[in-house]
Amino acid sequence: MHASWVAVFPFLNWLPKISRESVRADLIAGFTGAVIVLPQGVAFAIIAGLPPEYGLYTSMVTPVVAALFGSSLHLISGPTTAISIVVFSAISHHASPGTPEFISLTLTITLLAGIYQLAFGLARLGVLVNFVSHTVVIGFTAGAAILIATSQMKNVLGIAVPRGDSFLHTWVVVWDSLGSLNQYALIVALATIAVAIISKRLLPSLPNLLIALISGGIVSFALSGGAHGVTMVGKIPAQLPPFGLPDLSFSSIKLLASEAFAVALLGLIEAVSISRSIASKSHQRIDGNQEFIGQGLSNIVGSFFSSYAGSGSFTRSGVNYSAGAVTPLSAIFSALFLVLIVFAVAPLSAHLPIAAMGGVILVVAYNLIDLPQIKHVLESSKAETAILLTTFFATLFLELEFAIYMGVLLSLIIFLARTSTPEIITLAPDVDVTHNNKKTLVDVTSKPARQCPHLRIIRIDMSIYFGSLNHIQDRLYQIAEKGGIYHILIIGSGINFIDLNGVEMLEQEAHRLEEKGGGLYFAGLKPSVYQSISRTHIFQIIGNNHFFDNKSDAIHTLQRLIRMQGRCENCPARVFDECKEDDGAA
Repeated sequence: MHASWVAVFPFLNWLPKISRESVRADLIAGFTGAVIVLPQGVAFAIIAGLPPEYGLYTSMVTPVVAALFGSSLHLISGPTTAISIVVFSAISHHASPGTPEFISLTLTITLLAGIYQLAFGLARLGVLVNFVSHTVVIGFTAGAAILIATSQMKNVLGIAVPRGDSFLHTWVVVWDSLGSLNQYALIVALATIAVAIISKRLLPSLPNLLIALISGGIVSFALSGGAHGVTMVGKIPAQLPPFGLPDLSFSSIKLLASEAFAVALLGLIEAVSISRSIASKSHQRIDGNQEFIGQGLSNIVGSFFSSYAGSGSFTRSGVNYSAGAVTPLSAIFSALFLVLIVFAVAPLSAHLPIAAMGGVILVVAYNLIDLPQIKHVLESSKAETAILLTTFFATLFLELEFAIYMGVLLSLIIFLARTSTPEIITLAPDVDVTHNNKKTLVDVTSKPARQCPHLRIIRIDMSIYFGSLNHIQDRLYQIAEKGGIYHILIIGSGINFIDLNGVEMLEQEAHRLEEKGGGLYFAGLKPSVYQSISRTHIFQIIGNNHFFDNKSDAIHTLQRLIRMQGRCENCPARVFDECKEDDGAA
């Protein structure tokens, strides 16, 4: 009964861990997180094309639901830069940013993304993110950072840039408008950036972005920025997230269904990769399926409370862990503290310059680019470099959701290419090493060893599935047709899976070898593989006597079979112990 309740309400797992000490630690971590998310929430909402308060609403709602229904003890969900820019890219094609229609469609895409994520979790598809290279996220995030910086040039320079312009056209407009930039806005933005960088280095324990925003406001006030064309963010409503319905019309759902899938996929990759990264430090086990459910429910619930699509935040999650959080109560406390802070400081937002917010967003964008990791990828792997560059340039010049799909598709193609060529090792008895008075088998490429001219022993170190059949068939063909060896023993200790196509291929090869007077044999298959193929007709077609529990029995039986065929007479190899027994008998 308890297990069934935990499956529905996963927070029952960590509730017993709550103590006076843990609550104190979670309160401290929660307050720290609330202070950090205040400027970030506003900045991310602006990136998404929404009024500033929607970033704060998202920071109040999604962390609570994700904390209650996720599996990570330290993951903090909420608005993120990558998802914010994808949301802006998706919705800006259908409505003008900041308008009621834009907000309504944003809530709709959030609901759809949440439904996708919840469905993935309930279908136990959490393992899918393991097949998406982390390089996709690195390339996409780097490209998104440049797009974010590009989008803020109009705020930092105080110039007019038409909404919806492409990446290159935006920079053309910026270049042509440099002569008419607002020097006051630029000074405020540069001062904000400078304070953010300096305070981060000198006062790392304090919220540098919040300090920078306040400093930018002070600089604007000192310069009378409002009188010189420096626009303000405007007053943020001091209220709880209001209830509202997304646009649930069939036309809107059909319009946003594919783009919502991209948002859902990116959110899942972010959340699971961040939770696993922190879990490697906290030594916690992460349930990918439960994270999918937690993220899905947080977006579904959030869409009805004026929150747009969120995911795990690496910055806030890392700070949460470093601040000593013990349980997900820290995320709930963070949301509550944020509510109190918003009620206290909301009136002051009317004096917050957009140029200062632009400066903060530029700092956030720069921090998104993981230069050491990018350098490591470029130096280490050509395949991963291809994924990185493809995703990066697709993000800059194509639709963002298409860039995500392209990066994911390319990573899957490379994964399939790697698994389609499993390593096939040729083995032979090692004359120098014995085990239980029997010679052990050695890879002939690592240590030259004499091989039997009538029996070839190979080990396949990967699954036999539709993608790898051609490679395996080619190797069997080379052994039989070019090498003239028709008895082939496959050591199955490295085989994890054989699909139906693989079974059919093995049956065909066994039949071909039998026509040549030989056969295809198997030894040491894993129990799970043996049980899986037992549901097919492979044992009846190939013959149950072609399968052995261990290689010693297989070699002994096959050597006797070959000897009965009269192929061992005058053989100079004598590589097996059974061959020497024949010599003794003679």
